[in-house]
Amino acid sequence: MGITDFLLQSFTSASLLGALLVLLLVYLISSASFSSNGEGNEPPGPTPLPVFGNLLQLNLKRLDYTLLQLSKKYGTVFSVSLGPKKVVVLAGYKTVKEALLNYADEFGERDPTRIAHEENKGHGIVWSNGNSWKEMRRFTITNLRDFGMGRKTCEDKIIEECHYLLEVFKNFKGEAFDTTQSMNYAVCNIICSIVYGSRFEYDDPRFTSMVDQTNRRIKLVGSASTQLYNLFPWIGKWFSDRREIQNINTFTRKQNLEIFSRLKETLNPQMCRGLVDVFLVQQQSLEESGNTNSHFHDENLMTTVQNLFAAGTETTSTTLRWALLLLAKYPKIQDQVQEELSRVIGSRQVQVEDRKNLPFTDAVIHETQRLANTVPMAAPHRMSQDVTFQGHFIKKGTTVFPLLTSVLYDEAEWEKPHSFYPAHFLDKDGKFVKRDAFMAFSAGRRICPGESLARMELFIFFTTLLQHFRFTPPPGVSEEELDLTPSGGFTLNPSPHKLCAVSLM
Repeated sequence: MGITDFLLQSFTSASLLGALLVLLLVYLISSASFSSNGEGNEPPGPTPLPVFGNLLQLNLKRLDYTLLQLSKKYGTVFSVSLGPKKVVVLAGYKTVKEALLNYADEFGERDPTRIAHEENKGHGIVWSNGNSWKEMRRFTITNLRDFGMGRKTCEDKIIEECHYLLEVFKNFKGEAFDTTQSMNYAVCNIICSIVYGSRFEYDDPRFTSMVDQTNRRIKLVGSASTQLYNLFPWIGKWFSDRREIQNINTFTRKQNLEIFSRLKETLNPQMCRGLVDVFLVQQQSLEESGNTNSHFHDENLMTTVQNLFAAGTETTSTTLRWALLLLAKYPKIQDQVQEELSRVIGSRQVQVEDRKNLPFTDAVIHETQRLANTVPMAAPHRMSQDVTFQGHFIKKGTTVFPLLTSVLYDEAEWEKPHSFYPAHFLDKDGKFVKRDAFMAFSAGRRICPGESLARMELFIFFTTLLQHFRFTPPPGVSEEELDLTPSGGFTLNPSPHKLCAVSLM
């Protein structure tokens, strides 16, 4: 959807006229400041219009796809103007890898969007920079590990949660259902057990409302209207999505404050139950020592927890839903996964250590992550200093989009980039092969801190579900009719659908 179509669909006649008058005013004031691209050795790109930049040429619902098409014309390092904001796009495996790994410091800052800054205000681990980011990231990674990430204790939590999820699926008795909520709740409970120290029941309204609202917010953040608000905040009052995001932020903060209060009342510094407890103990210790410049303050706790709650749920649960949909659409691949599980594991519970003996299953999981492309564009980066990169000059402060879609679909790296082809991760002998171009978790300084947790969750949830169920389309729907068109947003979800989980045991 281009900006013109969006404006016509989103505004009443009066509000559209008002918005256009404001845009015209800005145009008259700022038109002299816009010039065509191609000056010096700056990255090339399409010539921008005043005010709108290149927005008229972009599909705001699938910005990653539009940028991928532009890369074929302008190369692997190019620029586009999102309204008044000029950004540099990095495309292709080799270019993204070189920037994020070889120039990690130069490309390593985060550039928060307007809507993200309003919520996070420079705190937490996703949108922050500088010493606060370093401190909170170090604290987060340390405690994710201490509370089980990559260890047997975490594996046991995931296996336990699998049993709750299995019961939910069994209750549908083979009838078609939407897997979204139950999958979200199961995956979210893993991060809850690490962060809060306990899991929640799937019918706990406080828990379910937090999960549902957080996932709703992630979808709204990627909407066309929110992207326009980030670029033109002075017209934000016309956008209902922004108001809904603010309401969700208020709601989730309130819910977390109630949880923090209960945890404080029962806090035992000698027996920390989760990451929040450790933060509270650290905060208390620093306050008692008179340290007033610490990053361990209430806003960093709130924002870090909300970052983990969202990031620890959405991408993993979405990838699992893609996996089940793909296996329902390609039953022969599902046959191969279940044959391997039956032959190697039988009816016992799968363990993480079994991964090395399940190469085809592991390849299917990786191929799902690659093709699903759940996070098509890494959150915006920002240049920490001037740099000449691949012959192009990029100024300090420039916003940079590492286009992960272009890495996961790079035609120079993948034999069948747009097909579901598990052989991408298998050698000629059927053994699993790691691929450098597999950047589903990004790379460099901003790589996902929960990668090992997500990998463990994907493996155990996926294999356990495939041991117990055969996934098929709803009655009357053929495999060919299952739609793989993603639903746009900050993350790419499957379009709304239902599946049947037919019990095998």
